[in-house]
Amino acid sequence: MNKVEFKNVTLSYGNNTIVRDFSLSIKEREIVGIIGPSGCGKTTIARALCGLMNPDSGEIYMDGQPVFSRSQRVNIPPEKRGIGIVFQDYAVWPHMSVFDNIAYPLKKQGAPQAEIAARVHDALEQVDLKGYDRYMPSQLSGGQQQRVAIARALTASRDLVIMDEPITNLDAKLRASMLVEIRLMQQRLGTTIIYITHDQGAALQLCDRIVLLDAQGSIVQVGADEDLIEKPASRYVFSFMGISNFIPVEEADGQYCLKLDHLIPFSKTRPEGWIDGPAEMGVRPMDMIIAPDGLVPARVTQATFLGNMYNYFVEIGGHEYRLQRSTLDSLNDRDYAVGEDVRLKFVNERYYPRKEAEE
Repeated sequence: MNKVEFKNVTLSYGNNTIVRDFSLSIKEREIVGIIGPSGCGKTTIARALCGLMNPDSGEIYMDGQPVFSRSQRVNIPPEKRGIGIVFQDYAVWPHMSVFDNIAYPLKKQGAPQAEIAARVHDALEQVDLKGYDRYMPSQLSGGQQQRVAIARALTASRDLVIMDEPITNLDAKLRASMLVEIRLMQQRLGTTIIYITHDQGAALQLCDRIVLLDAQGSIVQVGADEDLIEKPASRYVFSFMGISNFIPVEEADGQYCLKLDHLIPFSKTRPEGWIDGPAEMGVRPMDMIIAPDGLVPARVTQATFLGNMYNYFVEIGGHEYRLQRSTLDSLNDRDYAVGEDVRLKFVNERYYPRKEAEE
């Protein structure tokens, strides 16, 4: 059975339609990431599921039962949907102890004191905050406050938790460790998690499936991380998921060339996936290879060591592109200086109609 199902949901603020005809099924015990650019409707979708706003049309189901349906005249109130929520800004009340913050959803539900105490202490244990129940939020670090927010969500529901940009306000090291903790907690409890973010890196690390929205709030691709990275459905997906270069290309006199300030041959044979007519090559920085047998002359304009990789900008035919090389590259273990001339070849590149890139 699907834990959550959206069927043809449209959501608007006034006359402004944010999400149109949105349909998605989320299975039990699954972590699904909803990602996309700012303003695409990610949080709006979560608000509709929680019952904090009503769709203009469509239906929303939980465990096979409608929680919203205009046609069936169903609209279950938020407090009866049994959803835990973790917000970007934690929303931890500063005047309440850790215990009282976590207990708040249970008190609203009218749960007995003994049940509240047992569930709060269990939630604290799940987020590794055992013994912190009498602390005030001002005595906690940002990461600990975020764990309090997660524990509070777990007391509201262990079945379904929505996390809306839950780690954005943490530093880089803490963000990475929090993602690991969220995954371990989910595996222990079997919680279904909807993870909303604009950070595709976090979604790739955490989620079983990723739902990518465009700026108009429409789904452009749903799949595992490998699907979106290795089998992007469109130029938009390729561009959104990670760093990318786009270079105009064309065929000339039987050669396949970069079309920059002048034509630069890069392949003597027809590349796989080549598109006839105005086109462009999409290539990841890691797939631009510095190699003695490369056909494309380039010059290094910037060079930065990032610990596990070198990050370069190279000038090709009057235009600058980004290139990255792992420090573990045993076939090419030297670094390159600014101003140095190199030769390049491309691997795993993709081709898209140039008209699409200009729209």
